[in-house]
Amino acid sequence: MRLYGFAGVRVGTRLPTPFLPRACFLGENHDVTQPDATHANPPPSGQFALLRQRRFAPFFWTQFCGAGNDNVFKVAFTSLITYQASRFTGLDAGTAAFVISAMFILPFVLFSATAGQLADKYDKAAMMRFVKNLEIAIMALGAVGFLGYSAAILLGATFLMGLHSTLFGPVKYAYLPQHLQPEELTGGNGMVEMGTFVAILVGTIVGGQLASIPEAGPAWVAGAALGIALLGRAAAAFIPSAPPSDPGLAINWNPVTETWKNLKIARTNRTVFLSLLGISWLWFFGATFLTSFFNFAKDVLGGDTNVVTMLLAVFSLGVGVGSLLCERLSGHKVEIGLVPFGSIGMTAFAADLYFASRGLRPAGVAGLGVFFADPAHWRVLADLFLLSMFAGFYSVPLYALIQSRCEPTHRARIIAANNILNAFFMIASALLGVALLGAGFTIPQLFLVTALLNAVVALYIYSLVPEFLMRFLCWLLVHSVYRVSKQGIDLIPDEGPAVIVCNHVSFVDALIIMAASPRPIRFVMDHRIFKVPVLSFVFRTARAIPIAPAKEDPALLEQAYEEVARALADGDLVGIFPEGRITDNGELYPFRNGIQKILARTPVPVVPVALQGLWGSFFSRKGGPAMTRPLRRGILSRIGLVVGAMVPPERGTPEHLQALVAGLRGEWR
Repeated sequence: MRLYGFAGVRVGTRLPTPFLPRACFLGENHDVTQPDATHANPPPSGQFALLRQRRFAPFFWTQFCGAGNDNVFKVAFTSLITYQASRFTGLDAGTAAFVISAMFILPFVLFSATAGQLADKYDKAAMMRFVKNLEIAIMALGAVGFLGYSAAILLGATFLMGLHSTLFGPVKYAYLPQHLQPEELTGGNGMVEMGTFVAILVGTIVGGQLASIPEAGPAWVAGAALGIALLGRAAAAFIPSAPPSDPGLAINWNPVTETWKNLKIARTNRTVFLSLLGISWLWFFGATFLTSFFNFAKDVLGGDTNVVTMLLAVFSLGVGVGSLLCERLSGHKVEIGLVPFGSIGMTAFAADLYFASRGLRPAGVAGLGVFFADPAHWRVLADLFLLSMFAGFYSVPLYALIQSRCEPTHRARIIAANNILNAFFMIASALLGVALLGAGFTIPQLFLVTALLNAVVALYIYSLVPEFLMRFLCWLLVHSVYRVSKQGIDLIPDEGPAVIVCNHVSFVDALIIMAASPRPIRFVMDHRIFKVPVLSFVFRTARAIPIAPAKEDPALLEQAYEEVARALADGDLVGIFPEGRITDNGELYPFRNGIQKILARTPVPVVPVALQGLWGSFFSRKGGPAMTRPLRRGILSRIGLVVGAMVPPERGTPEHLQALVAGLRGEWR
């Protein structure tokens, strides 16, 4: 689903469960979804190399043209209505942007369920070519509306463009997993995101500039939109086949019953469904700003159509930058800890946009030169860029979470359910905008209301899915306190059970390992940690396993062993620190025999891991108790995490594993 700037990234990595310190061990003193790539091509050397691959490039350019054309059409139509209202009848200039937005969104409500079924039943390449044929016909109708200054025809074309995007959305998100290998998905979707936002930026500028051409503007818009549609169809001709995931599916043409069915499918996974709601709220948030820009530019900033284009371009550029930065900030894996980070920035800069714009008193409508001459306008642009960049941090992990945790046979229909919810929220956004503006609210006040609502919604979602906040704390630690150098992370198995063993240097060891791991790890922890009020909530959310020494609570000890066995039987990773204690001299203590007892019950591979550079940090015991000298090593100190090759269970003796971990650690303590 597209609206100027919001889109998702399909990533196939299973997401880590959050974890916070303190980690314990099984030692002597305790007596203790993959993407369905269907090709065999080797992955290219980098994500930009995909543009030379037929399995990706035609799809990329088809998507690029579609995103660009959406914005050429909608921006030009809205601009003409706002600044040349006298030429159109039957549409109020003050609320035209909200009406156009609602008309574009309505097909998502009516036809998303059907679109999801079609994407699962038919070849996706054939579906994309059909959609591009439809786009050509729609743009021909739009050309008639532009040339005749007919608001009715253009609203009809807007509705049909919404239908075009409704059909394309599920196909788009279901295509890539069939043609990209698992290790290519993040980079490939990053390329799609980049291309989408470049297209949005170009389409916004082109639509605004062409609409502002005196007299001939509508003709130029009509020709450009039709030409871009033809280019998109030409690119679609080269998209390779993408076989249907459920060819025997019987299409239910009743949109009401099928919509309800899709929503029920989405609700079977609580985390996925709540993530759908989170994304839908983002569309509410984004739509409120985007549809307000025309009146905001004209009535608050005193800007002409070029200023509108600038606002839309800055907003789109911000989302694009945030989306691309997600891969780097997450360490090239899915990191849902960025979601709270994104929501905090969205609220902060949306609220500041209110304060930055409430005192402006435009003397009239002026161009970019006058706009840039006012220093206050630079703050407005900065707020727009930053709030949209944080929206990118928010949206990408949520889309990744949804698509990585749904069944491939239902992937397109889950996306359809997402589009349905998005549409409802965007229509609600349009209704709220019309109601508040009609009640006398100003555009800046509308922005402030949206910022406050964003804070309330974010807190509600995170209270229902605390995994987001836990992952945020993990991410915050390793990006604000440490700079982590990771080696061999790909040696952690993508699926199946294993035991992670690591040296124990500080109170944050487990948190750092969890933040770096592409999979959840269930660490075994001292039961006393679970009695601390706040930490108890944290660790229970992380599904950590409590343990006690045999002499203190033999029943809990046996229960811990049983829980470890169940976790491994379920295919999970289990983490332990076999030394039995945090080092107080920087050296490894002898590994205890708990690991042998685990492997005797459940023979699984063992993955040795070594932490480097934490000795002497705030959380270590060098020179006395931990966490007593805040700036002992300073901030952003460099640490390392090294993963070694898996060890078969029969070789998982304490002595052998200790030698491996010591070798991985080296001399850097």
